[in-house]
Amino acid sequence: MAYLTDRKRAQGLGSAKSGTEHHWSMMVSSAALLLLVPLFVFTFGATLGGSYEEVVATFSRPFPAIIAALTLVVGFMHFKNGVQTLIEDYVHGPTKKLLIIAMICLSYGAAGTALFAIARIAL
Repeated sequence: MAYLTDRKRAQGLGSAKSGTEHHWSMMVSSAALLLLVPLFVFTFGATLGGSYEEVVATFSRPFPAIIAALTLVVGFMHFKNGVQTLIEDYVHGPTKKLLIIAMICLSYGAAGTALFAIARIAL
């Protein structure tokens, strides 16, 4: 039996050693999305209903392309962290690891595809 003070028990990251970091990551990405999503909606919304040339012309400018890229990357990373938490809470056994790996691969793949598409339009 270990005799630990209350301060010693409270110090650190908790029993799992990653909960605080994961929570902080979700809070930061939520705050970033709070700013990025309205900017994305206004830049992307202006191109809705436009021709292909107008959409390409809009996203060839740096500001709309950067806003779209940041929104998609931060959104997919937020999705990855949220789904990982969901899987950890509700799935048990070897299926849990398989689903977490699949969701991480899906998130990074979708983010990479989105960045490639935006870069292709912007350049």
